[in-house]
Amino acid sequence: MPIYTYACKDCGEKFDLLVGMTSRKTKLKCAKCNSKNIEKTLGAFSVGSSGGKSTSSGSSCPTGTCPTCF
Repeated sequence: MPIYTYACKDCGEKFDLLVGMTSRKTKLKCAKCNSKNIEKTLGAFSVGSSGGKSTSSGSSCPTGTCPTCF
């Protein structure tokens, strides 16, 4: 399930919500003032690796020498 960042238009609170497949049926509201006057905002994201160098043949850098390999 994705995590979305929302901002309340009434109190200005910014908060994250874990939104599932049934979110269209659920009324989303502000975590601080319970207002339903909220909007989805652009939140931060990151791209990570599995924690080590990959040497599998499916890797985009099979030698591990590219600067993007960790």
